[in-house]
Amino acid sequence: MKLYGTCKFVNKKVILRIRDRICETSEELLESDLFVAVLSRYVGELKRRQSTLLGIFGKPVSQIGDKDINTLVKILQILGKMPLDTVPKLLENGKQFADKPELLLSFVEGLYNYWRTFERFIICDSTLEDFDKRPYRTFDATIEALMHLVRQTYREIEEHITGLHPHIYRQVHAGAELAVIALPKDLHLPPGTYSKLQRIPLIRQLLLYPPLLLDPPMNKRSGRFERVERNPLDLVNPDNGEWLCYPAKVGSLLILVYIHEKFYELGFSLCNLFEPAEDAFLERPADAVYLFGVPGNALDDLAALPTVFYDDEENNILVGACPNEDRFAYFGYLKKMILTLHNIVMMKRGNLPFHGAMVRILSNGGEEKNILIIGESGTGKSETLEALRIIGENRIREMLIIADDMGSLELGADDRLLARGTEVGAFVRLDDLQPGYAFGQLDRSIIMNPGRVNSRILLPVTTYEDLIKGSPVDMVLYANNYEEVDEEHPLIDMLENPESALHIFREGTAMSKGTTTATGLVHSYFANIFGPVQYKALHETIAKKFFDAFYTKGIFVGQLRTRLGIPGYEQKGPEEAAKALLERI
Repeated sequence: MKLYGTCKFVNKKVILRIRDRICETSEELLESDLFVAVLSRYVGELKRRQSTLLGIFGKPVSQIGDKDINTLVKILQILGKMPLDTVPKLLENGKQFADKPELLLSFVEGLYNYWRTFERFIICDSTLEDFDKRPYRTFDATIEALMHLVRQTYREIEEHITGLHPHIYRQVHAGAELAVIALPKDLHLPPGTYSKLQRIPLIRQLLLYPPLLLDPPMNKRSGRFERVERNPLDLVNPDNGEWLCYPAKVGSLLILVYIHEKFYELGFSLCNLFEPAEDAFLERPADAVYLFGVPGNALDDLAALPTVFYDDEENNILVGACPNEDRFAYFGYLKKMILTLHNIVMMKRGNLPFHGAMVRILSNGGEEKNILIIGESGTGKSETLEALRIIGENRIREMLIIADDMGSLELGADDRLLARGTEVGAFVRLDDLQPGYAFGQLDRSIIMNPGRVNSRILLPVTTYEDLIKGSPVDMVLYANNYEEVDEEHPLIDMLENPESALHIFREGTAMSKGTTTATGLVHSYFANIFGPVQYKALHETIAKKFFDAFYTKGIFVGQLRTRLGIPGYEQKGPEEAAKALLERI
């Protein structure tokens, strides 16, 4: 019997695609292809380890085969309804299992835990049914029902083995961890090579059970994204059975992110960073497309590090691409390429992209300040603002995040200087956050690489409306994480003129914090290798115009010494920087 859909194992992922209903009873679940596949894989893993749990079969490990697994399936089906002592009566060769209840119980517990080691995704394919018009019915009938059914089946089997009821019920997420509704939709893409993207289903809704713990193979990013002279889409023919599209609202832009199934866990995590575009937003032409997880070696000849983008000036669209090799299985390759594409479009429109965090602070006295902190990854931008939130609890009425990592500045027709953000979420180093804050946000978060260097938490921090409406700027600070503080180097150091400010920002000096493969003291052009480096001449002209505007308009420009890159100051540095910032505003 099928699970009323198809199931596929991709590394440590289980991908279940459904179009109608799922199993509704324990019997249907235990007869499903998915259950038999998981059981077979579990037995295979036990055979590899020569586990004593295989003693339930009563024969040498080397002799355990498909017939034995089928017998075990029948036994578990019986145990889903009746006590263990009925097994020998209903199944001729069931006595050997009934004679070892403690071993059988350990086997069942191990199977349940093995199932939960997989990252489990449900994709509701609404080709035949307009599921996205009935989201509650769809999600209730898939995620909730499957979760309860798996737990119920496990508990009934264990109770029928032991004859006892548990005293503690742990409501773990035993079904899918994340589900999406996807359907085909005609998009406003250029003709020709772009038409092959039209057949890929578009994600319309997502549901996840946070905290979601992911452990992708990589925990840092390397290199920068290279501009190439050939459209990667000419070299790729995406299979619509392996790809899904996440239509991301990146600031004011529409970027279509095409995700290969090998990287689903990373691609689906975009829901905590960028809002998915609604139907009205999709009526506009796409500003960029990004193929994340291109199989094979199609991109290898384009650049030494095949994380590439192409500027299709004829069709006024950018195309990014990244291979699906394990070395690129890190969320930074997804997020930063998307932001690179955003920054290039902004520069072409005459705006200045920034790599930084911006916050609006409203004091109890009614004063309002909009502060922009620019700096490399790991320089303490977000950490300082979170410390400010805690330290200023009694003096700050409200803190509103406008940009957490990237955004752009524009000079309007009336010569007003405004800032806009790009992401509704934050992708922050877990070990640099205030512990109370990190733990307080677990109910909304996606955590990546827990327990490893550069472990990250991904969580929503603002609304799309707040980041996109345009905010004036009162302070522009460079996040200096490498210098000690003394009389000549205060926590906040004002830069006297545009030339000295441009020099500091252009140098982009920072102490690497392990967020990339770079180490020690590093330099990056305007702390932003995500677009400005690739379009340096254009960026220089724009930067000069905006820095002149900062001083003409009386905006405070300076350095903020966070000391995040100095050992021993991982928390103390941002805290003291936040205190100095609080006093100044």
